[in-house]
Amino acid sequence: MRVGFLSPCIENDFGESCGHAPPAFTIKRLEEPFELLLAKFLLSWEAQNWQEKQTANLHQTFFCRPSPEEAQLWSEAFDELLASKYGLAAFRAFLKSEFCEENIEFWLACEDFKKTKSPQKLSSKAKKIYTDFIEKEAPKEINIDFQTKTLIAQNIQEATSGCFTTAQKRVYSLMENNSYPRFLESEFYQDLCKKPQITTEPHAT
Repeated sequence: MRVGFLSPCIENDFGESCGHAPPAFTIKRLEEPFELLLAKFLLSWEAQNWQEKQTANLHQTFFCRPSPEEAQLWSEAFDELLASKYGLAAFRAFLKSEFCEENIEFWLACEDFKKTKSPQKLSSKAKKIYTDFIEKEAPKEINIDFQTKTLIAQNIQEATSGCFTTAQKRVYSLMENNSYPRFLESEFYQDLCKKPQITTEPHAT
């Protein structure tokens, strides 16, 4: 796979000789650290969905820069932003640049957790989420109250899909009310919303 930043699209070119393992990524040097973070999260999504793309017999995938109209939709509701693969990657990169990415990572882990059907996998995922995000001095500890932490510690003993519902709602609200408005004010987002200026050549006389 060759990955290049070709404005306005990020192009992933699947070679004809793809094997059974996900191809390696090559990331060209980028000027802006934010763009590098964005690339990382877009490629992470690409890697997770590689097998699905192979079964669909797709040889090229494009992560296109959204149109100004698409980007403007993200300001209408937080869910609009999260529903967009590019928007979600951009939001994650923004939080990473502010050193507060644990909230979106926890939210995404909960979304994956709720889709889990196997009781055995549910239990192991619940324990991992707890050790990663909930317990005291966890590597990605989120900011929730002691009572909610205690309730989660009890719930994961017999894990169900609703183990983290209360905590996920609180983290969602925190992002919606704090990080999301800052993202909308960021230079990156404002640039996405700008419509390209059309210049015309003067007619020769």
